[in-house]
Amino acid sequence: MRILETTFDPDRPRPRTPPAGTGRALARAEETALWSGFAGARDAGEFCRSWLGLQCRDVPGATAGLLLLQEAAGRYTPAAVWPERRDVQHLAGAAQDALTRRSGVVTEAEGGRSLVAYPIEAGGALHGVVVVEVQGQSREALLAGLRRLHWGAGWLETLFRRREAEADRSRIARMDTTLDLLAVAAEHAGQREAGTAVATSLATRLGCSRVSFGLARRGGVRLAAISHQAIFREQVQIVDAIENAMEEALDQDAAVAFPAAPATASRIAVAQTELARLAGAGAVLSVPLASAGRPVGVLTLERDGALPFTDDEIGQVNAVAVALGPLVAARARAERLVAGSLVDASGKAAAALVGPRRPGLKLLAAALVAVAAWLALARDEMRVGARTALEATVQRAAIAPFDGFVASAPARAGDTVREGQVLATLDDRELRLEAARWRAEREQQALKYGEALGKQDRAQARILAAQVRQAEAQLALVEGKIERATIRAPFAGLVVSGDLSQSLGAPVETGKVLFEVAPLEGFRAVLQVEERDLTYLHEGQTGALRLAGRASEPIPARVTRITPVATAQDGRNTYRAEAVLDPAPAWVRPGMEGVVRVGVGERPLLWIWTRTLVDWVRLTLWTWLP
Repeated sequence: MRILETTFDPDRPRPRTPPAGTGRALARAEETALWSGFAGARDAGEFCRSWLGLQCRDVPGATAGLLLLQEAAGRYTPAAVWPERRDVQHLAGAAQDALTRRSGVVTEAEGGRSLVAYPIEAGGALHGVVVVEVQGQSREALLAGLRRLHWGAGWLETLFRRREAEADRSRIARMDTTLDLLAVAAEHAGQREAGTAVATSLATRLGCSRVSFGLARRGGVRLAAISHQAIFREQVQIVDAIENAMEEALDQDAAVAFPAAPATASRIAVAQTELARLAGAGAVLSVPLASAGRPVGVLTLERDGALPFTDDEIGQVNAVAVALGPLVAARARAERLVAGSLVDASGKAAAALVGPRRPGLKLLAAALVAVAAWLALARDEMRVGARTALEATVQRAAIAPFDGFVASAPARAGDTVREGQVLATLDDRELRLEAARWRAEREQQALKYGEALGKQDRAQARILAAQVRQAEAQLALVEGKIERATIRAPFAGLVVSGDLSQSLGAPVETGKVLFEVAPLEGFRAVLQVEERDLTYLHEGQTGALRLAGRASEPIPARVTRITPVATAQDGRNTYRAEAVLDPAPAWVRPGMEGVVRVGVGERPLLWIWTRTLVDWVRLTLWTWLP
């Protein structure tokens, strides 16, 4: 922080020195004058002078006083001195100390003098400091004086808060006006209708005779709307003057006013003056609108009479311009034709390519041209890709031989089995009981048959012989079922599907597929070829297969069969083709998936990479064109 020179203005009127011997009446009159000035202060300076005089009179032994208030960040200037003709430069040190500590300070000086300083804060921020010089007082009296300054500082805090409240009210009013105008602009879809509505509303709020809205164009500004008017192009001279005033503000990228306000005093206002002369206006103000740092439009306000635009009104119009700028730019982009955007983009690209700057862009363009030429001339092997799954060339199914229940299932999908290895067993207890019954029946009929032979009863013997053969046949049938209750692998291979380990005791029906077994040798790749690639694929073509399990190891493959039957899958038509692996690695298993790419001949690289897009464009054009 920095305290400016603390000497007071010597030209300020000072109260006369009272003649000697006036006594208490004069002191009482002086105090009354101070209270009168404090209560009816017309400005902040009179308020501060009266306040400091009352504070110094209230502190016993006070001989001088100084009130410093913050003028800018870290800069403090004297707002009041008591008595006014007194040199108070020696009070600056105590003021600096109190500001640094942000607390009351009592400092002893030479000649029995003491300095009492107290900082003035409001809302947690420093606003100033008051220092009083006291002669011949005790420590207790000095502390009492410090307390009086503390309580008296509340009046200044009220002043500061009143100023902040007024500034807040001004900002809120400015925001309300800005939001209202934004709402007015948003109610209209077209740029011109929105501009007319905003200009009319702004003219009503600020008491203007005319408000004009212009859009920035290449080389100048074009008037787009005027308040309270729908047709204005017939007034050629006034329109030209308004556009010139708008261009003047746009060139300076700042608000320009006539007559000049303190905020616009350093700016050229020749076109504003000319517009005021032609239109008979007493004041003219032009404020540019911008979006993303680029000018998009201008507002020009005209007012009759001798009332110029104030700094507050200029700030209000500036706030409106800041808020309207992005909306105007968005509307301009939305209403612009596609051809215009293309022309702009093409012009910018051409200027960047042929201009003296942007060497990186020129190198990039040259590189792209070189790459395009290389793609058009270079040739490479075209490869047709297709999703692929492996199948075994031979696959056997192990089915349920009869209705029954699962007793055990030692094998499941993924297991490698030997020929004849047990895959699962069905419950055969009922079959064994039935076999025992048929054995007993066979023995019983055999005994009866022997008795009939002993009695030489041939007819009965034939009947019993037939019953014996029937019992033997039923027994053989049951024993066959018992043997088939043990399901074995038909050959050595891999169990492709089937898992009954979680279904022990569950019923199975005759003919149900329990397991599928494929040999460990002899695989074929089933390709799902897309419709657009089918014309390039032929039997005998070779390629490479990469499986998801080992994508780093390509496997040679040769197309052996193409099936001309389409299958709808994932919204596309695919055709089945088959290829053999030559040779198939030992780690390959049925069911593995991957991608195969088959070489179909050399083509230009550019054609290879763009053929899908070109075919789509051709088909689309053929569909839509008459």
